[in-house]
Amino acid sequence: MGTRQVTVFGGSGFIGRYVVERLADQGWVVRVAVRNPRRADFLKPLGNVGQIVPMRAPLQDGNAVQAAVEGADAVINLTGILYQQGAQTFAAVQAEGAKLIADAAVAAGVGTFVHVSAIGADAQSASAYARTKAAGEQAVRDAFPEATILRPSIVYGPEDDFFNRFAVMARLSPALPLIGGGRTRFQPVYVCDVADAVVTALTLPAARGNLYELGGPKTYSFKELLAYILEVTGRRCCLVTLPRNMALLKASVLERLPGAPLLTRDQVKLLDHDNVVSEGAAGLTDLGITPTALEGIVPEYLLRYRKGGRLTADAA
Repeated sequence: MGTRQVTVFGGSGFIGRYVVERLADQGWVVRVAVRNPRRADFLKPLGNVGQIVPMRAPLQDGNAVQAAVEGADAVINLTGILYQQGAQTFAAVQAEGAKLIADAAVAAGVGTFVHVSAIGADAQSASAYARTKAAGEQAVRDAFPEATILRPSIVYGPEDDFFNRFAVMARLSPALPLIGGGRTRFQPVYVCDVADAVVTALTLPAARGNLYELGGPKTYSFKELLAYILEVTGRRCCLVTLPRNMALLKASVLERLPGAPLLTRDQVKLLDHDNVVSEGAAGLTDLGITPTALEGIVPEYLLRYRKGGRLTADAA
C-alpha cells in the first residue's frame, strides 16, 4: 500500500490547521488547497519535509481545483466564510465552490469525500449563510452520494471568532449586545473534536454517505455565553438587550465599514434559530469521540483578555 494523499480545501483556516496536523500525524501526504499558498506555509512544520504541500486553488479557477484533486485518495472541503466581501460571497464559496470541488473529486476518481457544513443549514432560511450551506450540502450529495457531511455548531478554540471576538468587545466597550434578548441557544464544540471527526470520517466505513451534527456536551443561551466570557476575563460590562429590528439597523451600518464587520444583517437573521444538535441526529459519539466541555478549554486562551493578562490570573 502506497502513501495516502489527501487534498484539504480551506486547510489554512481555523479548523483546517488542526485537521492538517492530524492527517500528517497519521502519515497522509496533505495538499492544502487555498487561494494564497504562501499564507499556508505556516502549516509545513506540522509534518515531515514535503509532507504538507500548499497549492493554489481558488474556487473561481476550475482548472486549479481539478489539478489539486488529481491523484488524491481523499478530499476534504472546509471552505466557508462568516461574511461576504467582494468576490467572496456565500453563494460563490459555500454553494458553487462546494459543487466545483465535489464535481472535480468525482472526475478525478477520488474514493472518499468529507464536507464540513454547519448546523442550521436550511434551504428555506432567511439567512443567505444558512441557505448556501444547504445548497453546498445538496451539491455535494448529488455529485458524491457517499460523501460524509459534518455540521458543527459554533466551534471554539484558541483562534475562534466567537469567544475571542466578544472578549475583545468586553475590553473595549462598557456594554455587550444581547440581540433579541440573548435567548438563542448554542452547543459549542471544541475545534479538536471537530478535527478528530473529520479525520475519523475518512476511514470509518459507517460514516460513508452519512450526516453528523457536532455539538459539545452542553447547550447555552447567547446570554449565558456572554456572561461566561465576562466571568472568565474579569470584565464588568452591561448586557444590554438589542431588539432584532434595532440589531438589523445597526448591522446595516457596520457591514459597510472596511475590514471584518462586527455584525451583519445575515448574522442577526441566523440568531432567529437555535444552533444545537437536532434530536436523534448522529453526532460525535457515533464517531467514537467524547465531546469536550468548554469550561476546561476556553479560560486558558481568554486569560490574555483579563486586566493585567495571564500574570494577574496566575496570582489570583
